[in-house]
Amino acid sequence: MVSNKLRKKVAVIGAGPGGLTSAMLLAYRGFDVVLLEKSDRVGGRNAELKVDDYSFDTGPTFLHQKFTLDEVFLEAGRNSEDYIDFVKLDPMTRLSWGDTSLDTSFEIDRMAENVEQAFPGQADGYRRYMDEHAAKLKAIYPCLLRPYHKLSTLLSPTLLKAFPHVATNSSVVDVLDQYFDDLRLQLAFTFQAKYLGMSPWKCPALFSILSYIEYRFGIYHVQGGLCKISEAMAKVIEEEGGEIRLNSPVKQLHYNGSRVSSVELEGGEKIPVDDVVVNADYANAMRTIMGDRCQTDNSLKKKKFSCSTFMLYLGLDKLYQDAPHHHILFADDYRTNVSEIQSEQTVSDDMSVYVRNSSVTDPHVAPEGHSGIYVLVPTINNRHEYDWETNTQAYRNKILDRIEQRTTFKNIRDHIVAERIITPVDWQNRDIYMGATFNLTHSLDQMLYFRPHNRFQNFQNLYLVGGGTHPGSGLPTIYESARISSNLISDNRNVPYQRVDIGSSLL
Repeated sequence: MVSNKLRKKVAVIGAGPGGLTSAMLLAYRGFDVVLLEKSDRVGGRNAELKVDDYSFDTGPTFLHQKFTLDEVFLEAGRNSEDYIDFVKLDPMTRLSWGDTSLDTSFEIDRMAENVEQAFPGQADGYRRYMDEHAAKLKAIYPCLLRPYHKLSTLLSPTLLKAFPHVATNSSVVDVLDQYFDDLRLQLAFTFQAKYLGMSPWKCPALFSILSYIEYRFGIYHVQGGLCKISEAMAKVIEEEGGEIRLNSPVKQLHYNGSRVSSVELEGGEKIPVDDVVVNADYANAMRTIMGDRCQTDNSLKKKKFSCSTFMLYLGLDKLYQDAPHHHILFADDYRTNVSEIQSEQTVSDDMSVYVRNSSVTDPHVAPEGHSGIYVLVPTINNRHEYDWETNTQAYRNKILDRIEQRTTFKNIRDHIVAERIITPVDWQNRDIYMGATFNLTHSLDQMLYFRPHNRFQNFQNLYLVGGGTHPGSGLPTIYESARISSNLISDNRNVPYQRVDIGSSLL
């Protein structure tokens, strides 16, 4: 056991999924960890949102690539299932295009049957996709487990092996065109690009592995909501002697040359540190807490940012038992919809809508006989300052019209007894730069070495975690970013740790 005098002090700024994972791993490894969170609860965009008697996830609504979460818990000496109640969903998600729907499954034979029923003649393309993407994921996966804070890492054997999949001008749609003739079915294997806030016509081809990961390993609900993952991590941190300080916003960092020397809170307290992990929204952190090394809006706006989301959180006095747990309604002209979103200027009237009806699975999120409905509509970020204040109610009504017309949520308005709306402006007011909920885009010029580094460039002891650094956005990759950064800190401090790798054995 390391003596208290020798333990290195690590301040983790932000208790989102990345900050919690870092704090959990570092506390277990013997660091003196203080986790600083501006809010009154842990989780960030993965926190619980309460609306009267209804409990919602603020952001992510399901877990894919569960083995990564299992790995970081095991590396903290814990079994995730001792802390979290997982439910593997099958069917996973209902996808709808007008009168055609497809229920997705991780069972290959069942999924092939569903594909053939909805899109006759396409099942063979699905099976070929699954076979060939097994090899593609095996090549790419190791590249996501290592840092890229040195230019020489671009010559690593793992990346060179994956190079044909990475260095291509093809898009995710280009890849899926090799397997499916029907554009709607292509979209069933490309809509996951929304996790990256990108259009599947522009999203790099390597990300066709995202749908493979879902269809191969399945997706999970967490009873009580995915916010329970954040709460479980907080419990482990405290069990390991880490300190969690809520309602503790950071004002700025102070430096001694290329080292961060202390973290100053809004109240004036200065916390001396050996290392710092930043889990705040990347661009917002760069313009607010970096002290005399803050970046300007002009420099940050030169980067490419993801779309935003328009959110409805609805408490209903009715349980829609016949509606699926997850349902995606595709826009009639999906390509125009995503092009308008990418334009960062046009709010689509023909929108795509995601509805989560978790009350059919989870009795903990709403009163008995009631349901909590989560609605997400991808839309433009706030780069051009669209007037959401004037247009919010009209857009809300258009979304409800589409839900009533195209799902079994008939007369949903008559059953709303609690409601919360979050617009792109609201996201921006929550310190998400431009309201870009998926952070920086994942274009080739903002990936790997060209993405903000896990050990932040030009600093010796400042580390980044979250969607704004490598490997990128989405819960599993955020957990991985935290593990990469924690390992860099441990390596620099000669602190041993044991690597757990479930994923490679499953590929």
